[in-house]
Amino acid sequence: MRRFTDKHALHTLSELNVTPLLDLAFVLLIIFMITTPLMENSVDLVLPTSDAAKNQVNPSAVQTIAIDQNESIELNGQPTSLEQLEAQLAALKVEDAEVGVVVRAHKDLAVQKLMNVMDAVQRAQIKKVGVVTNPEQP
Repeated sequence: MRRFTDKHALHTLSELNVTPLLDLAFVLLIIFMITTPLMENSVDLVLPTSDAAKNQVNPSAVQTIAIDQNESIELNGQPTSLEQLEAQLAALKVEDAEVGVVVRAHKDLAVQKLMNVMDAVQRAQIKKVGVVTNPEQP
C-alpha cells in the first residue's frame, strides 16, 4: 500500500506575487514624502560680527558719486566726466587717505557703466567703497 497519493502533485506557479513589491514601493513613497520637505537649498553665510564696526568711515570724508540713467556722472552734486572723476578722486585721496566713496547708480543703468566708475575709483586707490541701492517702491 502506498502511503502518499499523487492527488497533490507539485506544480509551478504561473503568477508573480506582487504584494511584497507593493509593500516596498509604498514604504519608499512614505520615506520620500517625509524627507522631501526637510531638504532645502541653503547657503552658508558668514555674517559680520561687531568687530567689523570698528573701522567706520568718518561721514565728512565720504564722497558721493551719482550716475543717472543718461550716464551722466556727478561727484558731490557737481557734473563731471569719467576722466575728471578719476583725477578728482586721486586728489581727494592725497588730501585724506581715509576718504570713502559711495556710488549711487540708477536702476536702469547698464552694468558696464557702473563698472567703469568702479574702475576709476580703484585706479584712484580708494579702498572704502560702497554702492547704494534703493528698494523697489510698492
